[in-house]
Order: sequence, then structure tokens, then C-alpha cells
Amino acid sequence: MPRDMFGDVVDPSIKVGSKKWYTVPLSIAVHVLVFAAIIIIPLVATDVLPTPPSMMAFVAAPPPPPPPPPPPPAPAAPTPKAPTPVVNPNAAPIEAPKEIKPEPAAPAVGEGVPGGVEGGVPGGVVGGVVGGLPEAPPPPPPPPQAPVRVGGQIKPPNKIKDVRPVYPPIAQSARVSGVVIIEATIGTDGRVKDAKVLRSIPLLDQAALDAVKQWQYSPTLLNGVPVSVIMTVTVNFTLQ
Repeated sequence: MPRDMFGDVVDPSIKVGSKKWYTVPLSIAVHVLVFAAIIIIPLVATDVLPTPPSMMAFVAAPPPPPPPPPPPPAPAAPTPKAPTPVVNPNAAPIEAPKEIKPEPAAPAVGEGVPGGVEGGVPGGVVGGVVGGLPEAPPPPPPPPQAPVRVGGQIKPPNKIKDVRPVYPPIAQSARVSGVVIIEATIGTDGRVKDAKVLRSIPLLDQAALDAVKQWQYSPTLLNGVPVSVIMTVTVNFTLQ
């Protein structure tokens, strides 16, 4: 076994100097031919070589494209026509008419006019009314003044007619008595126009209103003019 392992070292199979003598020169010649083909053939075939890209730097740039043609001229705007003047038949004429008739002379004072009215005024209006215009109607009367409350410069009016209230029998049976206070509106003629209860006694209110509405006072004057007034009156009910 050790002999087989180191057999190639002891007895090598390849021996130095076993090749022919012309092997080395032939190998050198072949290499020279190969290098010559690689170097000489490209130098001979110059027409096949590509143009170096560095030469493009010396080539002039292509000229710019020609400018676009100018746009066609815009069509001329139509000339506006002068507006035709509208002739108004009712307008005053610019030129005086060729024939102007003279105006009739005004009649002298005291002379009449053909077709006039007897008793008219010279120079009056045609179609006027005999005797002139009617007089204007009188202005409407002023609206009635609102009632004023008694007090201050307005003194209460004097009672010139008194009516005693009728004591209701049901109130007498119930022994009801007392004072009913009423607010009365007195007109310009002194009569009671309206009345309402301010202090009530239910069984006596209607009897008090019926009595007050029959009362009558002297007219109240304000700056010499009769006015309506508002005043407070009392009606006393006493059991007998």
C-alpha cells in the first residue's frame, strides 16, 4: 500500500525531454501569428472602423426650424351705420312755416266777443261758468276731542239732575249695604255717556249703574269749548 501511494513520485510517468525539439518553436510562431492578426488586421480595415464619437463635437448644430407663418389679418370690423333719425310728428318744427297767419286782435275793453256769454268778463276763459266758479265747500268739522280726566285746571262739573238708586229687594233681604264706586264719562251736553264699576258689590252694582246713567251735569268748558270728561262717582246703599 505505501508503495502504491508514492509510486508516481518514485517512478513518474511523465519524463522531462520526452517531446520533440520543434514543439517550442512551433508554439512561438503560432502565438506570433495570432497577435499579428489581432493587431494588423484592424489597422488595415480602416473603412470598417466606427467613427470616434469625439468628432461629433466639431460638427455644426443643425439650423433652427423656420418661424411659423404670421396669422392671417383679422377681418375689418363693419362700419356702424348712422342711426336713422325718427321724426316725431308732434315735435315742434325746426324751421318756421312759410305761411304764418296773424293772430286775431284782442277785443278792446267793453267790446264783446262773437259767441260770448252775456255778463262775462273781457279776456275770460272759453267755456267758463257764468258768475264764476262756485265757492269751495266749508272744511269738515274737527274730530271730537277725547275725554279728559277731571283734576288740576279741569274742575268736576255740577250735578243738575240726581236720581236715587232703587234698592234691590234681594239685597235688602240679605242685609247687604255699602258704597259702589263708578267711573262715569260725561259728554259735552252734560249727560252720562258711559259708566263702569270700579269697586263692586255684586248685589248692588246694576242698581248703581242704572241710577248714574240718569244723572245730568252742567257742560265742562276747556278754553271756552265744551269737552267730555271722565270722573269718579259713588253710590251709597244704606238699610232703613
